[in-house]
Amino acid sequence: MTAKRGMPGGLLWGLPITLFLALVAALVINWAEASRMKIPVLGDVPSFQLTERSGKSIDRSDLDGKLHVIDFFFTSCPVVCPLMMSNLKPLYDLYANSDKIEFLSISVDPDNDSLAAMQAYAERVGITDDRWLLARAPIEEVSNLMEKGFMIDSADLPGGHPTHYILVDAQGRIRGYYPYDDEGAIYLLKQHIRELAREM
Repeated sequence: MTAKRGMPGGLLWGLPITLFLALVAALVINWAEASRMKIPVLGDVPSFQLTERSGKSIDRSDLDGKLHVIDFFFTSCPVVCPLMMSNLKPLYDLYANSDKIEFLSISVDPDNDSLAAMQAYAERVGITDDRWLLARAPIEEVSNLMEKGFMIDSADLPGGHPTHYILVDAQGRIRGYYPYDDEGAIYLLKQHIRELAREM
C-alpha cells in the first residue's frame, strides 16, 4: 500500500498563524502611525525670556530638541498648585532616565516668587535636578506669553491661572492641553509623550 504524501501538518498550521501575525503587526503599525497623526499641532510657542530659579536665563530656543510639559503656578497658591505639582511629580519621576523630556513651571506671581522662594518650593516638591525648571519673568511678559503664545486666559492672575498641563514638542509646537485633575487626560498625556518621543 502506497503512503499518501503531502504537506507536513506543521506547515499547514504554521502558514495561517504566520499570516495572522503579519496582519496583526501591520494593523498595530498602522494604528501607531494614525495615532501619531491624530496629535494636533495647535500653534507655535513664540519667543520668550525667563529667569530660572538657579538664576540662569532660559528662552524659546531651550525648548528645541526635547519634549516639554509646561504649566503655570505660584508658590503661595494654597490648593490647586500643590495638587498640580503632586500630579506632575510622578511623570517627572517616570522619565528620570530619559533625555527626551523636561518640565517647565512658570510663575504667575513674580512679585512674590523670588528665585529663593522658587528654589525652596522646588525642594518641597521633590525636584532634584534641572529636568524640571521653575521660572519667572515680569507679569506683563508672562501674561503676554500666556495669551499670545499658549492661547490661554490671563485675566485673573495669580489666583485664576490656568490649570492645564501643556505639551510642547521638540520643534516648539503646542500639541495638547491636559486638565491636571482628569485621570483620562493624564493617561492621554503619557500616551502622547510616548508617541512623540518615538519620533525623536
